[in-house]
Amino acid sequence: MKILLGIGGSDDSLRALERVVDRVTETGDDLTVAILRNPATEATPDGIEERVRATLDEREVTASVRHLDGDPGSELVELAETEGFDRIAIGGGETSPMGKIKLGSIAEFVLLNSHVSVTLVR
Repeated sequence: MKILLGIGGSDDSLRALERVVDRVTETGDDLTVAILRNPATEATPDGIEERVRATLDEREVTASVRHLDGDPGSELVELAETEGFDRIAIGGGETSPMGKIKLGSIAEFVLLNSHVSVTLVR
């Protein structure tokens, strides 16, 4: 399976990185990590890439790492659709005090607009 992981530096995207890399270790799926500019975090793309590469090296996983410019949600969806990915994985979804899932703007856009299957890692 060809998986595209979108990561923007938020805590939930870093958790998604660890969980997806663990899955790839078990399954041997083909992973590409897309680094997004998330306006909701102060993380820099270079800092995110360092964290991604450290996680990949620690678990001995080979993956392509790419930087996406422009609107993060639409860039992620476009990349997944034009390059034939089987699944997009993104972190997101906090639970409100009422037990409802609250999505960030990037996760919401991807879930509502992708024609590729999306896994929301919580």
